[in-house]
Amino acid sequence: MTNPRPDPSRRKLLGGLLAATAVTALPSLIAPARAAEPLTRELPGTGAALPRVGLGSWITFNVGDDPVLLEECTEVMAAFFAEGGRLIDSSPMYGSSQATIGHALKRLGAVDRVYAADKVWTSSPSEGPEQIEASRQAWGIPRFDMLQVHNLLGWEGNLETLMAMKEAGEVRHLGITTSHGRRHGEVERIMQRVPLDSVQLTYNIVDREAEQRLLPLARERGIGVIANRPFQQKRLIRRLEDKPLPPWAAEIAAETWAQFILKFIISHPAVTCAIPATTQVVHVRENLAAAREPLPDDAMRNRMADYVRNL
Repeated sequence: MTNPRPDPSRRKLLGGLLAATAVTALPSLIAPARAAEPLTRELPGTGAALPRVGLGSWITFNVGDDPVLLEECTEVMAAFFAEGGRLIDSSPMYGSSQATIGHALKRLGAVDRVYAADKVWTSSPSEGPEQIEASRQAWGIPRFDMLQVHNLLGWEGNLETLMAMKEAGEVRHLGITTSHGRRHGEVERIMQRVPLDSVQLTYNIVDREAEQRLLPLARERGIGVIANRPFQQKRLIRRLEDKPLPPWAAEIAAETWAQFILKFIISHPAVTCAIPATTQVVHVRENLAAAREPLPDDAMRNRMADYVRNL
């Protein structure tokens, strides 16, 4: 869910108050998490173990230079790190989201805590290096952990750039992305031909097309999977929020629909990480709690999907 945004007439005053208190208020937000650390899964073949729930930034972090909204995003990231989160995903397509992330990383002193995943998004591969460097500066980091070709745009030339960067030690991991179930056939062909570290795609308890070919292929090829749109940009939560959780959800410690859905996603053996986006600290904590034991087995996953299908 998204926070109600403050009245614009109050933002200047609130921004001043936040600036005055921020230096002392934020360090406590990134204290070590009180709960158990989230479960991790290795990005296949890389040695990088990632918490199974990350943080997306599409729409939610596109806040410009509004001081109140920047502070909200900083608090979200502080809570994310405090709960054991690491992977944050963004793109030059996402408006000011990269700069928002960079602002929060600097304020929190958290550059060394983030697994930075971004994208190259241009149909002209010759422009890719310049765009990537602008993205890196916006984040304020020495290098990206992962770079992905966003929605396959100019994918052949852009992947050549990313491969050269990986060979030079300028990025750790590379991948491709798609969403909304689009272009799965082309994604499959690329996965079969190219040595990718990851593929990002839409997967959740109702959008399950990836189970047919892409998820099995990822396991076969040793490719990590980042699941985007876990809540269908809130539509799935809104559809379910007035429906009761099944009583047996307690068997997997799912206290909310968000946790129910996330546990379904991250329990798939091919999925490395899911990346829900949010503007609320309470939802960050709720989401990261889903990445803790117990997770559903195959029989429970089928039961979960059947339950939602029949609502």
